[in-house]
Amino acid sequence: VQNHISEMMPIIYTPTVGAACENFSNIYRRGRGLFISYANRDRIDDLLNNAANHNVKVIVVTDGERILGLGDQGIGGMGIPIGKLSLYTACGGISPAYTLPIVLDVGTNNPQRLADPMYMGWRHPRITGIEYDNFVEDFIQAVQRRWPEALVQFEDFAQKNAMPLLERYKNRICCFNDDIQGTAAITVGSLLAACKAAGSKLSEQRITFLGAGSAGCGIAEAIIAQMVSEGIDDTQARSQVYMVDRWGLLEEGMPNLLDFQQRLVQKKSNTKKWKSEGNGYSLLDVVQQAKPTVLVGVSGAPGLFSEDIIKAMHAHCPRPIVFPLSNPTSRVEATPSDIIRWTNGEALVATGSPFDPVLHDGKTYPIAQCNNSYIFPGIGLGVLAVGAKRVTDEMLMESSRALARCSPLAIHGHGPLLPPLESIHSVSKKIAVAVAKKAIEQGVALEMTDEALEIAIEQHFWQPSYRRYKRTAF
Repeated sequence: VQNHISEMMPIIYTPTVGAACENFSNIYRRGRGLFISYANRDRIDDLLNNAANHNVKVIVVTDGERILGLGDQGIGGMGIPIGKLSLYTACGGISPAYTLPIVLDVGTNNPQRLADPMYMGWRHPRITGIEYDNFVEDFIQAVQRRWPEALVQFEDFAQKNAMPLLERYKNRICCFNDDIQGTAAITVGSLLAACKAAGSKLSEQRITFLGAGSAGCGIAEAIIAQMVSEGIDDTQARSQVYMVDRWGLLEEGMPNLLDFQQRLVQKKSNTKKWKSEGNGYSLLDVVQQAKPTVLVGVSGAPGLFSEDIIKAMHAHCPRPIVFPLSNPTSRVEATPSDIIRWTNGEALVATGSPFDPVLHDGKTYPIAQCNNSYIFPGIGLGVLAVGAKRVTDEMLMESSRALARCSPLAIHGHGPLLPPLESIHSVSKKIAVAVAKKAIEQGVALEMTDEALEIAIEQHFWQPSYRRYKRTAF
């Protein structure tokens, strides 16, 4: 796998992992990971003690409710922790003996799964509210008793649970949410590289998001933090970020917004001169009047970056940055070939799933895969190398900056936006160093010299090798 990482990545993870999750119960072959059912909530300690790997250092856990852009897959969501931990190993050198995929089986609201006689999960509507919260709390406490030093990565939880769980646990245990924080880190890193290549700063950009869920808002908050670090104030930074969901632009006074969305609404004073044909402002209205230089798609809805929208953006921005990040490929907001064609090759494009290079007007355009696999393996490696007790926002920001420093386009002025996957080991180690140094600086890891840190990272970087065999008979 490591020798053919570019070829194997779409098989290990998106888009193949989506099909694996949808068909999980029908293609099940052998146990891999732990299934912890709500029906067994009084036996979580026993279930964790049954894990084949005893020295677990990295856990990826999901409840299967928001699998990629495919929705509720119940226990079929196990494919995601398996795939993510495979990438921790292939890209970040984390030994598979230290990893454990887990599904919290709290039921499913997917009628197809409930009606499928082959479905292996708990046949019950999803539990919610205090029952759900208590179950997750029991799980976290059991993990702390069994593996108190383990890094826990929350994966593909629904919007209503993802941010509250992160807020509840990020200051209690060593954890992060890859959909919120990992996606934010890779996006910020890619944008920093794109801005450097264009000779500008992130704080000079106007950014429009399609998709105002936990992932989109997490990216927006990380971008705002980077803008502020570049010298502008928080109010100005927020005025340059426009969040659009199915109801249009998020504005102050809109009803039914979640707390994390409220922090990203546009003030009425910023849009008082805008025009709209209906109630609120559509994506096209925002593109025409906010004149964004960056367009990010995290909607999970295919085709919403239409030709009209991309051309409207290009009309006021000669070098638009367009990131249709939704996974899998069937959910992408626009294909790279269309975006390149609609902008006559001027757009800088990165996607969430892999796409082939685009040939346009005799020129080949490499398409960067703005995939979290550039980020989370390095974060995990850095955390393990120094025994970090927490994953802080500042550590995640350092991972973004380290990735941007690896960009061929930013370094040389040509080539792909992100480094080739063939160099992912080098990239992961550089990210690990940056993350570990920030952990030490913030006091969430023990002091260590730079030389000792480099040695620790190399020691933690697992390399697969075949055992030597000696012939004993002829």
